[in-house]
This record gives sequence, C-alpha cells and structure tokens, in this order.
Amino acid sequence: MGILYGMVARGQVVLAEFSATQTNASVVARLILEKMKEVKNNCISSFSHHPYIFHVKGTDGLTVLCMADDASGRIIPFAFLEDIHKKFVKTFGRAVHSASAYAMNDEFSRVLCQQMDHFSRNPNVDRLNRLKGEMNQVQSVLIDNIEKALERGDHLALLVEKAITMQQPMQGNNSTVALKRKARSYKNVIWWRDWRH
Repeated sequence: MGILYGMVARGQVVLAEFSATQTNASVVARLILEKMKEVKNNCISSFSHHPYIFHVKGTDGLTVLCMADDASGRIIPFAFLEDIHKKFVKTFGRAVHSASAYAMNDEFSRVLCQQMDHFSRNPNVDRLNRLKGEMNQVQSVLIDNIEKALERGDHLALLVEKAITMQQPMQGNNSTVALKRKARSYKNVIWWRDWRH
C-alpha cells in the first residue's frame, strides 16, 4: 500500500492535499494540525491512527504531513516528506507565506500524487537514501584527506626549502659541516644497532 495521503499546510491553512484512497485522513490531518500549532518549528512526529500512521514534519513555517500504512516504516515516509517540502518551496517560493487555503492545490496535488506513487512503489527509495548517506560520509572523508595532504605538502615544501638552504655553502658558517657530522654519526649508530640485531 505505502503512502496514501499527503498534505502541505501553513499553520492551520491547508495549501495542498491529495488522497489516493477514500478515508478520513483529511479530518485526522486537521486534528493533528490543531495539535501541532503549539509545537515549535523544525519538528518531526508520528501519530498512530489504526491501521495507519501519520508522519509530520514542520520546517520553515510549513507543515508537511502524510498517512502511510504501518509496513512503510518511518524512513520512507520521512524521505517523502523531505522531498515534498523541497519541491513545494522550490515551486512556490515566498508565496507560501501568504497564500490562501488550497491556493496551490490544483498545481501541487499532481506532484503529491506522483511522489506518493514513487515512494510507495519504488523499492530503491530506501536504498537511495542509504547510498546518499554513505556518499556524504565518503565525501567528508575525502575532504579531510585532501586537507591533510595539502598540509603535508606545505610541510614538505618547507623541508625542501631548508634542505636547499643547507646545501648552499655559506661563508663563515660551520653549521652545515656540523650538521653533516651529526647526521653521519647518527647514521653509523643506527647501522651498528641494526647490524647487532
């Protein structure tokens, strides 16, 4: 079955909704909106209304809600809500903050229908979300490794510069000769230590 009902609202004002089946989802959704008006922005919740689960996501003054069967779990419905929120804001922009009830329903109910079908029937949706998460982790590791390599490159450039400076003969400075003696002495100590073992 999957996701059977979807709605986008601003406070108590329903801007768009779509139902794939004849249920009382619209009535229950309005009761949930009434309950959610006390909740702060940026929240996610789930409400059980046997045999369905209502999933709610409030972000940026908008509430996106869906009704799904229990078998859908939580990942797919919340991925659906995230997708609907992005598409709604991208489609209507700032108009969502002042639109009247059902002002976007004619245009956006088709999107709700298509996305409900996509998230309900496509078994790869959950896998795609998991892969996106893994890709984000790989990307952050790569960025860290590149930053470390760049830091090492700076350190290597500094060492090369010092080596070049030391190779240049300097008048009246015996530090290069002393460093060569210490290096040779250290090399001999290491060689003897390795030879004994």
